[in-house]
Amino acid sequence: MTNGAPETYLTGIDVSHYQGAINWPDVKGAGCAFAFAKATEATSIVDPEFAANWSGMKSAGLVRGAYHFFRPEQDAVAQANHFLQIVQLEPGDLPPVIDVELNDGVTGGALIAGVGNWIDTVAEATGMTPLIYTAAYFWNEYMNDGFGKFPLWLAHYSSAPTPQPLPNGWTNWTFWQYSQSLLIPGVPGDADHNRFNGAESDLQALTKQAT
Repeated sequence: MTNGAPETYLTGIDVSHYQGAINWPDVKGAGCAFAFAKATEATSIVDPEFAANWSGMKSAGLVRGAYHFFRPEQDAVAQANHFLQIVQLEPGDLPPVIDVELNDGVTGGALIAGVGNWIDTVAEATGMTPLIYTAAYFWNEYMNDGFGKFPLWLAHYSSAPTPQPLPNGWTNWTFWQYSQSLLIPGVPGDADHNRFNGAESDLQALTKQAT
């Protein structure tokens, strides 16, 4: 992928229905190692392209992940159960992701508890430790430093070699969404581009293991 990323980073994209229909073999051929797709939002919304993206990523040989767009004004456990009904994780899949980027007017303990309740519900059901997607400016204003044990997927658009600052509670990042406006074969228009902070073996260690 000709995006200037250091060779030490594995690269990938994340998508939703906004990208339209995606040719996943072309994405794989462009050098992507992994990809995330939006699955759900709130308590009833399903991304209309999720089913196609979920199967397409796997068929193309990408390590795949799914995320839930969290709406704090709605019941967190109901949102978690909605995600769990739609996303069936298989061996080789990345952990579930909660996308925390809006507060919908909910602040303080209610927001913090909601995020925690979603994570706890999904972790118990899947046996995996969920990822948290967020931006430092949002997290540091509305959340606390008690979530640093969860892997961080950081939104920080920059050409710098590493993202700074990190959200309160974290000393390292796992995934870094460093651009939202790059082109890649197989995707109509712009796509969000990401880096993974580790080797291929580290990426595989994150995934769901066969039982």
